[in-house]
Amino acid sequence: MGKITGFKEFDRELPAKLPVEERVNNYKEFVGLFPEDKLNKQAARCMNCGIPFCHSGCPLGNVIPEFNDAVYKKNWEEAYYILTSTNNFPEFTGRICPAPCEAACVLGINKPPVTIEEIEKHIIEIAYSKGYVKPQKSHIRSGKSVAVVGSGPAGLAAAAQLNKAGHLVTVFERDDRPGGLLRYGIPDFKLDKGVVERRIAIMEESGILFKCNTEVGKDISAKELQDNFDAIVLAGGSTIPRNLNIPGRELKGIYFAMEFLKQQNKRVSGIEVDAEPILATDKDVIVIGGGDTGSDCVGTSNRQKARSVHQFEVMFQPPKERTEAMPWPTYPMLLKTTTSHEEGCERYWSINTKKFIGDENGNLKGLLVSDVEWERDALGRPVKFREVEGSERELECQRVFLAMGFLHPQHEGLLEQLGVELDERGNVKAREGIYQTSVNKVFAAGDMRRGQSLVVWAISEGREAARKVDEFLNGGHSELESKEAIPMFA
Repeated sequence: MGKITGFKEFDRELPAKLPVEERVNNYKEFVGLFPEDKLNKQAARCMNCGIPFCHSGCPLGNVIPEFNDAVYKKNWEEAYYILTSTNNFPEFTGRICPAPCEAACVLGINKPPVTIEEIEKHIIEIAYSKGYVKPQKSHIRSGKSVAVVGSGPAGLAAAAQLNKAGHLVTVFERDDRPGGLLRYGIPDFKLDKGVVERRIAIMEESGILFKCNTEVGKDISAKELQDNFDAIVLAGGSTIPRNLNIPGRELKGIYFAMEFLKQQNKRVSGIEVDAEPILATDKDVIVIGGGDTGSDCVGTSNRQKARSVHQFEVMFQPPKERTEAMPWPTYPMLLKTTTSHEEGCERYWSINTKKFIGDENGNLKGLLVSDVEWERDALGRPVKFREVEGSERELECQRVFLAMGFLHPQHEGLLEQLGVELDERGNVKAREGIYQTSVNKVFAAGDMRRGQSLVVWAISEGREAARKVDEFLNGGHSELESKEAIPMFA
């Protein structure tokens, strides 16, 4: 692939980022692009490894060595078509995916892996600049109609694939603009909303209809969808956040992460916020939850000029390198320092929040916390924790953002009206690879089915569910590609 000795000659590099003191003053993306010579060298690092484990590491089954080879040879159109044969939205995954493909890269066994995610982003941006990205209008329509509920990554992928198959697709979105998590859950400094709007515009030109400000189960009944569409895809995501029900939870100043992030995304887009403002300005902020959403709260708090920012995680600090319990090519749970952490954040591990403390006016003024010690199994996995005696203390803060993940989709409204069966975790029950629910002609994909997961998994599920819907509408036959049959390119 590419240059036979490239992985020996060139080191892994990433594009330059704007300095912290500059980027925290706005909400713009701050990661640059490679100059052409550096992009060529990074693609050249993709080795002729024989068995490309990156394929299995990627939930989409992206054909990675082949598009790297095309980039090395500067065959941009070929690179674009290879990439988009398995991934509808590389402009999203190239910015916000945690890159499990890189964790599975064969070169990564004893060297830094290939910069697959960055190469992916460069391919799609070059494709846009060269005019390769065009609406996919189907000239032969099936006459069948499909309702997709939810316009996040799973819903968008399902809609794009079903439209490609010739069906008439309508996407229902309860927010005022399409995009779901991409629009209101991820800050602009990680994913500029112009990137989302650019893709939505192409989908609309392709013939997909978006109906916003429409909550199915409230503004329109589930029965109306069942009566008026030949199939329904549930892709509403996992939206019920995990709460922290400890004493003082009713105090003012404690918010779910998505409440905070959504408001700021609206401000950046010039959309009126029709609720009491949630701001971190001049406040001591504590983010409870150590994942990506918590990191997004850190970055947003810094841009709002918080006085101090701390992030809590009840789990112990992950290792910096793989352990015996994280063998290659599995995805390792390693210590991750994000760009938001670089901008200013004190991180606490193995810390448990016991109580929210308020003042005489009912406003949050601090937390009661304690350190914990974890009991682990033979593989180093957590079993249970106990409080460290004498570690209890109070910490000052006026804002807490709860970023502890999501439990399951909203049951009230749509799901109750449809009467779909739920699994033991409260997600819509639909077998992987089948995606059909307990209700006739109703399918489910993404976080609504699998639980809280990655954007790349949502896109994968949206694509695979669309293929099953197409089979259902066509009596068992579909022309849509499955990731189980990855196309190979010469």
